[in-house]
Amino acid sequence: MTVMTQRDGAGRNDDEVGRGPLSRGAAWIYRVIVLEVMLVVALLPTIAAILLLDRDSSNVPLYVLALLPAGPALVAGLGAARGWEVEPDLSPARPFWRTYRREALGTLTWWVPLLVVVAVLGVNLAHLQEIEGGALLGPVSALLLLLLPVWAAHMAVLQVRFSFRLRDAARIAVAELVPQWRFSLGALSLIVVLSAITVVTTDVVALLLLWTVVLFLHALSRPLVRDVTERFTVHD
Repeated sequence: MTVMTQRDGAGRNDDEVGRGPLSRGAAWIYRVIVLEVMLVVALLPTIAAILLLDRDSSNVPLYVLALLPAGPALVAGLGAARGWEVEPDLSPARPFWRTYRREALGTLTWWVPLLVVVAVLGVNLAHLQEIEGGALLGPVSALLLLLLPVWAAHMAVLQVRFSFRLRDAARIAVAELVPQWRFSLGALSLIVVLSAITVVTTDVVALLLLWTVVLFLHALSRPLVRDVTERFTVHD
């Protein structure tokens, strides 16, 4: 496996925020608001499509297709959260769009195949009674539908923080699922919570809470980044 070095952030700028707790708190709230706005803008096609779709099993492929912008948006959000640590200034939108422009195409190279698999599994679950061996296929499909988003969370972190080739990143993400079980469990918990919110309220409400997913995954990703750096990157 070819190893690559970890991506370094841009050079640290002078801290424009100030060192007092009030300044820090206000800056955090401002960044969260900006992050939410940026995510909503990036997810406008997804939100519009979901508003137009009925909750029907026949629309499963369309629901999955509507999630196409969500992968690059998640990666850009993680890049923004990382950028705030590297550049503690009052331009929180800048690292979001910088990451989006840089990583969107790379993210789609694994996000699109993931969505295709999710669409197939979703259709299978929606028509189990019509499929031979559905009693066995159902639990397997349900398990994969839980594991694939967890794998995607690992991939999103790797996309932001490292420059691995696609096949290497995919293998590393699989290899880290169990050793970094806290991150995997955290990602799975987010999936369960968002699914519950979607059932109780609407799909759009869950999408508008993506900023919490971004910040939570960023906070959980530190041990994952350390482990991948130690095991899979070149050290000076």
